[in-house]
Amino acid sequence: MSLINISNLTFSYEGGYEDIFKDVSFILDSNWKLGFCGRNGYGKTTFLNLLMGKYEFKGSIVSNVAFEYFPFVVDDDSQNAVEIIENIVKDISLWQIRKELFLLNIDEDTLYRPFNTLSEGERTKVLIASLFLKENKLLLIDEPTNHLDSSAREIMSDYLNTKKGFILVSHDRYFLDRCTDHTLYINKSNIEIVNGNFTVFWEQKQIKDAYELAQNEKLTKEIERLESAAKRTAKWADNAERAKIGFDPTKTEKSKGRRPYEGEKSRKLMASSKSLQIRQNTGILEKSKLLKNIEKADNLKIHELEYFSKRMVSAEKLSIRYDNKEIFSPVSFTIERKDRLAIIGDNGSGKSSILKLINGLNIPYTGDTYIGSRLVISYVPQDASFLKGNISDFIVNNSIDETLFKTILIKLNFTKRQFDTNMENLSAGQKKKILIACSLSQKAHLYIWDEPLNYIDILSRIQIEELILAFTPTLIFVEHDRAFCENIATKSIRLSR
Repeated sequence: MSLINISNLTFSYEGGYEDIFKDVSFILDSNWKLGFCGRNGYGKTTFLNLLMGKYEFKGSIVSNVAFEYFPFVVDDDSQNAVEIIENIVKDISLWQIRKELFLLNIDEDTLYRPFNTLSEGERTKVLIASLFLKENKLLLIDEPTNHLDSSAREIMSDYLNTKKGFILVSHDRYFLDRCTDHTLYINKSNIEIVNGNFTVFWEQKQIKDAYELAQNEKLTKEIERLESAAKRTAKWADNAERAKIGFDPTKTEKSKGRRPYEGEKSRKLMASSKSLQIRQNTGILEKSKLLKNIEKADNLKIHELEYFSKRMVSAEKLSIRYDNKEIFSPVSFTIERKDRLAIIGDNGSGKSSILKLINGLNIPYTGDTYIGSRLVISYVPQDASFLKGNISDFIVNNSIDETLFKTILIKLNFTKRQFDTNMENLSAGQKKKILIACSLSQKAHLYIWDEPLNYIDILSRIQIEELILAFTPTLIFVEHDRAFCENIATKSIRLSR
């Protein structure tokens, strides 16, 4: 066991508007299976980079353990996977490599294929296995599930559950619950550590938030009372100050002999007033502090159009064809008003192709399909890297309501600084939020979302989940977040080869 002692950590990026961390202190154990969560932009990846020594900071980070970071940068991806592993881990035996890959359900043939020919999921598994083969290292794993389908996430979580000594950044609640035993969460004003997985943390947070919100009305009234008392005290002291010079605007001027008495009386009243004001202001501040860590997930509103027919989309024995081959076994489904269909399957099984076909793209297929006439569709693509330029132009080009769009983004924790940033410089999670906010700003009969939650923080995921449950839009979606699928889907189809 080795402790990682973070003391009075303060950090901000050069030219940044505010501190990412300010005077934070906590202790971590290198034996923990630590889940690391928090809102987009709260500094999770930044903290991992600070542990790696990439930035200068104030305070101290003291540890006897060395760190390794995932995703690991591969310099020459034309090499075979086994060569990549041997470059990362020196003097490693082939049987040790085979053992790790077996635990991750990777065929041994994968070792002898060029790294750049592997799927994103295969690359993730190879690099994770390589880094865990290094001894006496604490692995910093930054969002490993972004390129993993549902089944691969289960395999990866089972694999991580056999390990210890890692810090895992992930927004997938189900994934975190399967492989972590402690949770580190960045709040708005502090950092919290809980002995337990994400569900344990979230249950505790809900209890705390419920208690604080239940006290909110009482606290607000108490703050108002203290503020009113502070104003009365200030007025009382002010009257005493005027009286010491022998003048009262409501009475005749007092004699000069009274002035020393009034001066001493005023001095005592002013001292008493200042002491009382300090106590009152301290009371206001202490009571206000109780509300600072509540991450309020404001309700959002969706504007769905009413379709004239019950049925919107249907397919009978549908399969997508590429190179004259069916890529999945035929499936049948019907989408009616208020249905929420989850399309489930491994990476490359054709999920996105079905969404594109329904959205009107020319996708080769077999079987029969029905797309309702004059059906208005709002589509969120999987890839958000095409977003460039300023947000104002994006609003105009997409003909969406600016006030509604920005309100949704603010509720999804977008800041004023991010509104002023060109979209190509935003994080992947912030770009996805732009696409979702755009979709929610559009009045449509049917919403089609392709992996909408990639890179998006857990609180925003829960917020979007609650929106869908509240307004019950007609939705077809692909998503590998199992908790999200289980909570919102009313029906599902699974694609198999």
